Amino acid sequence: MEEHEKDKAMTVVGHLEELRKRIIWIIIFFVISLIVGFMLADPVIRYFTHDLNAKNITWNVFRLSDALRVYMYFAFAIGITISLPFALFQIWLFIAPGLTKRERKATMWFIPTAFILFLLGVSFAYFILFPMVVNFLSNISKQLGVVEVYGIAQYFSFMLNIVIPFGIVFELPVVVVFLTRLGIISPKLLIKIRKLAYFVLIIVAVTITPPEPMSDILVSVPLILLYEISIILSKVASKKRQQALEEI
Repeated sequence: MEEHEKDKAMTVVGHLEELRKRIIWIIIFFVISLIVGFMLADPVIRYFTHDLNAKNITWNVFRLSDALRVYMYFAFAIGITISLPFALFQIWLFIAPGLTKRERKATMWFIPTAFILFLLGVSFAYFILFPMVVNFLSNISKQLGVVEVYGIAQYFSFMLNIVIPFGIVFELPVVVVFLTRLGIISPKLLIKIRKLAYFVLIIVAVTITPPEPMSDILVSVPLILLYEISIILSKVASKKRQQALEEI
């Protein structure tokens, strides 16, 4: 009995050591990506300050550190984007030893798919959601008769706080399928909590959009569709998992 507990403790220690190693690799790669981000920040900032959303804006800095803050914002955003596939791969490597050979092949696809979904979410937020928010807030300023003076640090901080979280939200389908293949969740569970999920997604949509019905609908509908797509994909993944278990 004592020997069994000792082996179990050693297994837990081994898992913690493996987790620590993966986290260290992720941090190292993120630091490298951050350096690359600083190198790429200047042309990226120039692009965003001259795009359609910002072409008529006269940029200002309200603090001496604002320009540096903008470089930091974009360096972090670029670093996160570059290091995301590597971080996902490290997570998969941590989980892989507990999977069968078939499960490893079945779940390996989640890395490129998750990255593509992240980019789709970011693109949707930047090209569709963010212009709506900017137009809404600009109209309020016009109604009040005030002059819009934009601080470059405040503008891009606001933009990235909308865009990056939306990229993460778009990961929902791949996360659901991955967890379904591992047997952690099931389509029945997703259907059972559908109303609660809808409520949470609508709250998220209302929180990140201007307080007007059209914006709320334009954001709520894609989020709900993502959830329904997740249920469909979960059903497919569940069937494949059941077939694999029957073959075994």
